[in-house]
Amino acid sequence: METPGAETALGPRVERPHVLREYALLADGERGVLVGPRGEFVWMCFPRWHDDALFSSLVGGRGGYAITPQGRLVWGGYYEPGTLIWTSRWVTERGVVECREALALPTSPERAVLLRQVKPRTTSARLEVVLDLRARFGRETMRDLERGDDGTWRGRVGGVCFSWTGGASAHLEQYEDGGDALILPVELEAGEQHDLVLVLEVGGLPRAPDPEVAWGRTEAEWRRRVPVIDRTVAERDSRHAYAVLSGLTSEGGGTVAAATTSLPERAEQGRNYDYRYVWIRDQCYTGQAVARHGAHRLMDDAVRFVRERLLADGPELKPAYTVTGREVPDEHRVGLAGYPGGGDTVGNRIGSQFQLDAFGEALLLFAAAARHDRLDADDWHAAELAADAIAQRWREPDAGIWETGLHHWTHGRLMCAAGLRAMAERRRSGERAAAWLSLAEAMTADVATSAVHPSGRWQRAPDDERLDAALLLPAVRGAVPSHDPRSVATLRAVERELTSDGFVYRYRPDERPLGTSEGAFLLCGFFMALAGSQQRPRRGGPLVRAQQIRLRATGLADRGVRCHGAPATWKPPTSLRSCAPARNRGRTVPDGCGRWLAVGPEAARQLRCQFPDRAVKPSFFGFGRRVAAGRCLF
Repeated sequence: METPGAETALGPRVERPHVLREYALLADGERGVLVGPRGEFVWMCFPRWHDDALFSSLVGGRGGYAITPQGRLVWGGYYEPGTLIWTSRWVTERGVVECREALALPTSPERAVLLRQVKPRTTSARLEVVLDLRARFGRETMRDLERGDDGTWRGRVGGVCFSWTGGASAHLEQYEDGGDALILPVELEAGEQHDLVLVLEVGGLPRAPDPEVAWGRTEAEWRRRVPVIDRTVAERDSRHAYAVLSGLTSEGGGTVAAATTSLPERAEQGRNYDYRYVWIRDQCYTGQAVARHGAHRLMDDAVRFVRERLLADGPELKPAYTVTGREVPDEHRVGLAGYPGGGDTVGNRIGSQFQLDAFGEALLLFAAAARHDRLDADDWHAAELAADAIAQRWREPDAGIWETGLHHWTHGRLMCAAGLRAMAERRRSGERAAAWLSLAEAMTADVATSAVHPSGRWQRAPDDERLDAALLLPAVRGAVPSHDPRSVATLRAVERELTSDGFVYRYRPDERPLGTSEGAFLLCGFFMALAGSQQRPRRGGPLVRAQQIRLRATGLADRGVRCHGAPATWKPPTSLRSCAPARNRGRTVPDGCGRWLAVGPEAARQLRCQFPDRAVKPSFFGFGRRVAAGRCLF
């Protein structure tokens, strides 16, 4: 029988891609794995996020690691609360089969342990396991394969050594391109379980841990990593968001923007970027969000990473780095077909840019940590370097938050003013605090004379009169008061000019209708919800409430709307408390047919109130939990 997803029986596996929201993310901080609906691993870079891929079929590479029930099936799955332990769940013609999977914790940069545990729930099951490791984006096949007396398979692929337990009865199958794959038929009775452990290591041949011990340590480490997040309006969503961010954060403190590369913002438009790096701005967003709830580990990680980069580079701070703090390599192609509508680019041109607002966000991050008394002498020195860099460079044109060209961007200058004010408040006295406040006043005054639109709102730059949703953020951060007429006018203008059916867009690239040139940005929806909640604390307005509901769904593909920005910048931008309405414990997702599917009666009731012209039907099939897992982080 042909392996599901394979091109031919004798050809290496080339998994057919799925829509992104159907993939689950496993992550341990140093790398991530995407799991498809047929139990296939379609993406994983090793040893770290920015290195070459061992599983790359997501973008057209060969090879993979799949556990798939035989016959017809319906797919589903769920995360265990507060973790990135995923369970794939299939309803087959014979019964229900589950496969629990995780990247084991604790971890290290040079070693990864992939745990998979198969268990039929209701009746016997037949499955096929295929292991076909391919280094360098599918170009190098496994070699030196041998099975030890204990049934453990060992071998090498590229510069990586591996061991695989649980596949003692697997047989080798050679493909037409000369590569080998291990094929393992599995038959289990209801209630039985079968453990598979794949260990990858740079260096000598690794030893696989005992599965039961490895699972226990992984569960314990997730409990240690992810705190209880209470006093929020969306406790479960906030805790899962924290787990996702923890899974994306390396031992050096850097949080990558995404696990993958070259996924299209819009099909065949050429905007296919590599986001497997740490953006300073995004890192600051993460730290500030966590700080609003408490002095948790991710806040300290963010402070540590940003501090080290400022101490090393000062006014020459790059917009992004690798998780090891090195410069991001320039763009190049790897010779694959790419995700449909996308490309095969790795690397990013971000390293040559100057983005002024990163210094302001760094100061806001340090100020948030200072409120918890978590800054040491090096942190204060880094803050001083950031303030000095603003004083030195704020009159230079920069690339801005959207990286769309060199201008004197209003957003960047106001964010720096916000950061200076916040740090001056923490310093409270002394010449430096007075100098920071004076500089903030000078910057705000300069922007007020050069970048206020005739209508009274902020405009993108002195030479660009257009509106920008990012201009909602300065008032939220404290650059100017929320009741400032310019802040109020900007919010009203964004509601009127950059919002369509509850979706918020960055700006208008041209005169065509919204959604024609590019899709909505999830981050801008957060900006809108935060600004609306700040200016209208008692009522918020229907638009803000609609945003709060919609932002919980990450499969935002209703009527072809593509929610850009989420793969690179989805972080809770100000507070873990701003995720969703307090009463809405259900889940909502668009079903692709112009309707909203509400998981839970309360969610359905709210949606009917918000969208009386839209057909809303309650659903209790459980897929909403998967949607809440952070699909757009990829």
